[in-house]
Amino acid sequence: MIKGIVFDFDGLIIDTESAWFEALGELYSEYDSVLPLETWIQCVGTSHEVFDPYLHLAEIASRPVNVEDIRLIAADKHARIMQERVLRPGVVDYLETAQKLGLKMGIASSSHLEWVERFVNKFNIAHYFSCIRTADYVKKVKPDPELYLQALAHLDLKPEEAIAFEDSPNGARAAHTAGLNVVIVPNEITGALTFGPHVLRLHSMADQTLEEVIASVSSAKASQ
Repeated sequence: MIKGIVFDFDGLIIDTESAWFEALGELYSEYDSVLPLETWIQCVGTSHEVFDPYLHLAEIASRPVNVEDIRLIAADKHARIMQERVLRPGVVDYLETAQKLGLKMGIASSSHLEWVERFVNKFNIAHYFSCIRTADYVKKVKPDPELYLQALAHLDLKPEEAIAFEDSPNGARAAHTAGLNVVIVPNEITGALTFGPHVLRLHSMADQTLEEVIASVSSAKASQ
């Protein structure tokens, strides 16, 4: 029986990821350079330890780059783009439905807490979540399962009792390794990537109601 939901954040609840790629694309072009999507997506859903776009620009730029300066410039560009962004389709409906069904809800994000709280407060959705686990709480972020394991422990859920909603292969891998039922909802950046094991794939949360998703997950579990 499904008793809870753990959501990823960036790219799933709100599409910060395509905004970062747009901001970094602008930054790279100012240095007569190009950031290919297939290069940047290495760090989607995980951390810059895998691939740091700022250090990469410093290595390939046509003129000297101050890494700390360009981090601030990129952040300003991203903030400008994010002013126009809203929650992804269906997100609020899922949160409201989950609350009505009495499901426990949490967030497991490779970003930092200050970042996640900035947006959940902006869109007034913080009250839906009884647990937010971020990079601040773990030694390793996704694809390591620790974020999900901590979220499950805080929500007092067994892995098979929870659905994880993810938009990236790194996040889906983390959730699957932790034993959750994985539903993927790729965005325009991650849609063409190859995902590992998952129960269901949605174009957006507006594709199916949460009740329909739970029914699909439960059916898949029963047939195993």
